[in-house]
Amino acid sequence: MERFHNSSGLPPTVIELIDVLSKFPGIGRKSAQRMAMHVLRSSPEFARSIADSINAVKEKVAFCRTCWMLSEEDPCPICQDSGRNQNIVCVVEESGDVIAIEKTNTWRGTYHVLGGAIAPLDGIGPEDLHLEDLFDRVSGGEIAEVVVATNPTSEGETTALYIARKLRNHDVKVSRIARGIPMGADIELVDESTLQQSLEGRVEISESSG
Repeated sequence: MERFHNSSGLPPTVIELIDVLSKFPGIGRKSAQRMAMHVLRSSPEFARSIADSINAVKEKVAFCRTCWMLSEEDPCPICQDSGRNQNIVCVVEESGDVIAIEKTNTWRGTYHVLGGAIAPLDGIGPEDLHLEDLFDRVSGGEIAEVVVATNPTSEGETTALYIARKLRNHDVKVSRIARGIPMGADIELVDESTLQQSLEGRVEISESSG
């Protein structure tokens, strides 16, 4: 008979799987256990498909060195799309925000993914984000407008003001998405209609902001 080495009565390999799954954001111990049980009840093919998909993501997916969106190509398909307006760039915190905006089917510009927001209390400064890459793109002279679509949080607002101040001496319009999105919300979780209206109703960030 198989020996158990923990008070839960589960084999060590199952406990290890639960430990790994519980490290996912938003996944608690109970949810991780349900997921592990589902894997055990499923076919070997299902388990292999999960493992293969995880390996493929780690091997094939990297960052576009132009916009820093997750991609299997460099430049990414969006940056390569000749049908996009290359003169306008939407600045977001994470790749998930790009996915949310793309679902509106209304944005035809490009993107720039910062990889987070300025958060001094968490030890995240401008140098920890892809801000200099954004400023280099603007300095190239092809960008006419920068639309800042960071989350409506204190960190997102701080980041938006930082971008506006750094670009105020450049020949570029810097705008902020409208206030239709609730304060403290994550853009990737906002409904498509509200997000579309916020993009369309964007306003220019003034010198007096903040």
